[in-house]
Amino acid sequence: MKNSLSGKTVGEMTGSREALQEAAFPLAFISRLRMATDGAGVTALVGAQGCPLQCRMCLNPKAMRPADKAGVSWVTPDELCGLVRQDDLYYLATGGGVTFGGGEPLCHADFIAAFRAVCPAGWRLYAETSLHVPAEQVRIAACCIDHFFVDIKDMNPAVYRAYTGQVMMPVRENLALLLSEQCEHSLKVAVFQGSTRAVFRDRREFTGSLL
Repeated sequence: MKNSLSGKTVGEMTGSREALQEAAFPLAFISRLRMATDGAGVTALVGAQGCPLQCRMCLNPKAMRPADKAGVSWVTPDELCGLVRQDDLYYLATGGGVTFGGGEPLCHADFIAAFRAVCPAGWRLYAETSLHVPAEQVRIAACCIDHFFVDIKDMNPAVYRAYTGQVMMPVRENLALLLSEQCEHSLKVAVFQGSTRAVFRDRREFTGSLL
């Protein structure tokens, strides 16, 4: 598969096919037969264990724990493909596929690239991400992800740090990378109550640039 990064293939970004098969993924959960909630058509949501952020009001707080402390199963690309292949007809009929969430799935961009190499070409791949990862992980993912759902939290650095426990500079830089490479993406932002933004209320999703 090729994407916008100068037309490079997944193999050119991450190494040989044999090397790709050595990748492993800390599987927190699989949620099957999701309709138009994590991408177009019917999708399977595949959750990664572990996240660099510690967000207040996290929708999946169990996935924040490091994988080595959570007792999750590690799967290979072929193993994961076998687990989600049972819904292949639904993916192909509706234009759906597999959504990687978590936790932070782009911590395992090499695995996603390996999965892209073994899964059917007709499956679309999505990622629900905070983009709080090294830029190289985003570059790898850009070669195999069809659409990014970016949970941006808030563009105010002070609010972002108070909400997530981390600085937001990597997020700005990686969002700029997605924009410069014309990667398909949507943005999710948090909605807070009052001018102090101390009380979380809701999340909103839209397409466009915050930079």
